[in-house]
Amino acid sequence: MDEEARLDALQVALTNEMREREFYLKHARRTKNPVGESMFQQIGDEQLEHYERLKQLHAEWTKGGKWPESLPLAVSNTVVKDVLLGVLKSVDTGAEKDADDLEAVRTALDFEEKREHYLSLKQAEEYLVDPISWFRKTERLNVDGG
Repeated sequence: MDEEARLDALQVALTNEMREREFYLKHARRTKNPVGESMFQQIGDEQLEHYERLKQLHAEWTKGGKWPESLPLAVSNTVVKDVLLGVLKSVDTGAEKDADDLEAVRTALDFEEKREHYLSLKQAEEYLVDPISWFRKTERLNVDGG
């Protein structure tokens, strides 16, 4: 792949990050479920950070004509799981959810596959399908005979 094709691919990645951010923020505003709202908002915020890092890379690469050796590309650690757990501790299992929430999570799973948000979205999907089982699994509640 030549340099021009790589820069084009980076431009596509920039566009995708913004589209994904818009998707997450739209669903954060739409959902009535506080877990979904927090999760979508958090991932949307992280997409913006990804976009900013890619934009910085693109600018440095364009200016220098090659991949910048000194540009730090680290992004903040994903805290979606922590956000979900924090919200869930204050929410009852009967929180309002709808098919659109589940559909949004499943759509997000498709474009986040093999990326950092996949596992958090998978947990959100499990919660939306069966919150009681999700709580049992997450809280590691066991019933013993003693």
